[in-house]
Amino acid sequence: MNPKKNTHPSAELIRDETFAERARVVDLLNGLDSHDWSAPSLCTGWRVREVVAHMTMAYRHRGLRFLLGLARRGFRFNGFADHLAHEDTNTLTNADLLAALRENIRNPWRPPGGGPVGALSHDVIHGLDITEPLGLASAPAERIRLVLEQAGEKNLAYFGTDLTGVRLIAEDAEFSMGTGPREVRASAREMLLTVTGRRPLRDQSPPRR
Repeated sequence: MNPKKNTHPSAELIRDETFAERARVVDLLNGLDSHDWSAPSLCTGWRVREVVAHMTMAYRHRGLRFLLGLARRGFRFNGFADHLAHEDTNTLTNADLLAALRENIRNPWRPPGGGPVGALSHDVIHGLDITEPLGLASAPAERIRLVLEQAGEKNLAYFGTDLTGVRLIAEDAEFSMGTGPREVRASAREMLLTVTGRRPLRDQSPPRR
């Protein structure tokens, strides 16, 4: 991947940025009406409501109940998460979902194997799933840079991202990734949408000759 800037931010910085991102999303959600909550997100088959249900899943489903539900789905997490998101939105109101996120802004949860950066990535990426379709502001570029900066080949493979022949250069943050001859300049937001398979990147630069 060869990022231009490859620092190792402190766990405290990552934690603070994660809490700040949750607070930002709470403020945005607080201003939505019922139509916005029911709008399609960037996640296939999920409305904004299902995305928020997923973002708060770990705060509301724990222990044996969670493991049993996962086992019923053959330990296929994506299928289980999809089922649970729809199940939760059938029983919880928009206010319930918003309260679950608001009450857990400073929750120390981390995804299994993901560490502090995994928690930040989870919230920033799913925040984009909500804000992009609604035309709302995304996370700050520097916060998105932290997510991109700590991504590795394993993360890209998970999303099926192939940067062969392309070098992405952020226009609003000191960061680049990829080593290909074709340079594409974009915002950090657009880069994250691309590497997570959400949206094709606008190609602004021709291949070098």
